[in-house]
Amino acid sequence: MAQKPKLYYFNGRGKMESIRWLLGAAGVEFDEEFLETKEQYNKLIEDGSLLFQQVPMVEMDGMKIVQSRAILNYIAAKYNLYGKDIKDRLFIDMYVEGATDLMLAVIPLPFQQGDAKAKQIDLIKNRAVNRYFPVYEKALEGQDFLVGKQLSIADVQLLEAILMVEEVHNDVLSHFPRLQAFKTRTSEIPTIKKFLQPGSKRKPIPDEKYVATVNKILYS
Repeated sequence: MAQKPKLYYFNGRGKMESIRWLLGAAGVEFDEEFLETKEQYNKLIEDGSLLFQQVPMVEMDGMKIVQSRAILNYIAAKYNLYGKDIKDRLFIDMYVEGATDLMLAVIPLPFQQGDAKAKQIDLIKNRAVNRYFPVYEKALEGQDFLVGKQLSIADVQLLEAILMVEEVHNDVLSHFPRLQAFKTRTSEIPTIKKFLQPGSKRKPIPDEKYVATVNKILYS
């Protein structure tokens, strides 16, 4: 029996959350080792486990894989979530990068305060409504999935991005009926529905403890 993938990261979302989402959508169980001290982090570096001295890192199939996009692409290809051919993968990659750009605008929020945080919140809505969501709304015309006729990493990351933005602006989909239907439809896919249930390995909105741990390990 093959070993479960093992994820090395902080006990929170960050750049690992999309990896958790994708494994969840693929129906793959995984273990996690949470980094809570600088000593843990330094040991991974000293052991040569982190190619570029950065997490996330995923240990699977006898490899220690780093760099978020490399990890995600490997999982997507392994579990048939990466389209049927090179043209599909091209469009999947474009849609994924758009969703990632939007999520990267949300990820820093717990680390920001005051005016900087308020400006970032406004920026998120502006980009979602005017730059990113119109693209996905158009792409979903007459079809259930962004690319082809089956679930791909692009759909998984779009749903993750939608839910992240809705945590900041709960009315953000009000002018996007196809995205509303997409959200409902994909949330009912059994593996995704399971991942969205309480008690799953999906992480909550980062709290002060998560922020303090990341700052202590990476910046102290």
